[in-house]
Amino acid sequence: MTEDKSERDAQAESPADESPDIETPAESGDAGETPKKKRRRRGRRGGAKRRKSGTDEKVKDEAQADTETDSASEDDTAPDADADESSQQADTDAANAPAAEKSDWDELFEDRTFNDLGLRNSVVKGVEALGFKHPTRIQAMLIPPVIEGKDVLGQARTGSGKTAAFGLPLFHCAQRAIPFQSIILAPTRELAIQIASEMETFGKFTPIKVCAVYGGQRISAQVKRLEKGPEIIVATPGRLMDLQQRRLLHFDNVRFAVLDEVDRMLDIGFRDEIRKILSRMKSDHQTVFVSATISDDIEALARRFMKDPEKLVATTGSLTVNLVDQYYITAEKWDKKRLLVHVLTHEEPDLTVVFCRMKRTVDELTKYLNQKNIEAHAIHGDMYQGQRNNVMRKLRSGQLSVLVASDLAARGLDIENISHVVNYDLPEDPEVYIHRIGRTARAGRGGVAWSLVTPEEGKLLTQIEKLANIHIPAKTYDDFEPGRVPSSVAQERTREEARLEQLKSGNRYSGPELPEEKTEVSDSRFPGGKVPTKMPPKRIGGRVRTTRKP
Repeated sequence: MTEDKSERDAQAESPADESPDIETPAESGDAGETPKKKRRRRGRRGGAKRRKSGTDEKVKDEAQADTETDSASEDDTAPDADADESSQQADTDAANAPAAEKSDWDELFEDRTFNDLGLRNSVVKGVEALGFKHPTRIQAMLIPPVIEGKDVLGQARTGSGKTAAFGLPLFHCAQRAIPFQSIILAPTRELAIQIASEMETFGKFTPIKVCAVYGGQRISAQVKRLEKGPEIIVATPGRLMDLQQRRLLHFDNVRFAVLDEVDRMLDIGFRDEIRKILSRMKSDHQTVFVSATISDDIEALARRFMKDPEKLVATTGSLTVNLVDQYYITAEKWDKKRLLVHVLTHEEPDLTVVFCRMKRTVDELTKYLNQKNIEAHAIHGDMYQGQRNNVMRKLRSGQLSVLVASDLAARGLDIENISHVVNYDLPEDPEVYIHRIGRTARAGRGGVAWSLVTPEEGKLLTQIEKLANIHIPAKTYDDFEPGRVPSSVAQERTREEARLEQLKSGNRYSGPELPEEKTEVSDSRFPGGKVPTKMPPKRIGGRVRTTRKP
């Protein structure tokens, strides 16, 4: 509980004047390079597994996080030859996918195309330029009602393309030169940067501009971009309220209000901020909620701020991504670090994200891995925004092989080529596990998830299996030798065994039998030796007279 609170405090937006001058990934260069370490060779066993499961199908190029560049002028013609060629290649790759995976592919993607959803040509051209021709289930369900002007409450599992589901209709319905007509709220700074980057790639053939505003960056740097009048704003709740209160941004032109990862925003305490922001939007607008789970709190929020919302649920099958191979490895607490090093050096995955429950564990584990010549980088809420941007830039460019993260990175981040996810600590909330493993197997690719489970975490593993409605098999490493049991743990086990033996023998509170005490009655205290056993039948009663007035 304490850790979750500190995580929320770290993500909350600090006053702009106190924030360091940090630029977005596209605006600032790389900070100092880390010392050269012995890198693990990438792309051997892990790469072979991904090729075996069809993960060599590259259907999406990673967009650069430049939220300031103006897009090209609008072009409503049909997609060009390059787009046709890329879409044909995507269709060919999908057709040549192994038969065992076609069911998973068909479950994720629709038979229709983006042209069938009613999007304008310039928007479809941007999507097909990325290699996508067929929408996912949630995209096919959510895009048409948003275009028709309805309020929508959409639920879809992680990795199913929710960003494009609400982003493409914004470009379709946007009007040029009307600033701040679309507001998108995201729970974390990294997710806001990513959404803005993806939105720019979706709308690169339209004149619509996108701008990201978030804490950790000087307001003066963001004001320069806001002065250009971007039509779409992607923001974290705290910074958006700050800009609105300073009158650097207004809600007069808002036509669309989109809340991404609503359940995560409520979890980290943005409930009041969301209510204030939605209450200040007085213009006639559409409201879209998108989330991986829809709780009673989200439904209550929707009833208050949405007009006859259409609820769309696209969570067919298991809650987990079907293409993720999940395993658990039994380990004692004192062996987990050594076991993780053993797994990473023997399996040699391409890109691994290791999730820890506490930020202190993130720092300790990152330091330990680097001491073992495994290049690892940390990311959590207590880091400066510049450090977090640096790590995310290296992660997207493929310059690091192991990322150790808190649950800050468990939502929404779409990073190319994450082959493995390791749950170093099982989360207390089973739904967090679903979002963690969803960092791999993005857009139809495969992935592997390992969980290091201690004997005390057996109940958590059972809860996860019940929620996901799957059985997670065990994985063992016969060549791994467990470490010596710490003396403190051995002493505690000895005491526990003694306590259990005492319980088996009888009452644990029972002690040695004491001899029965024989008391002699004194004739001086009780004449005749008769000891009274109850109060006398008649007692002296009455009131004591006092001079105090009632």
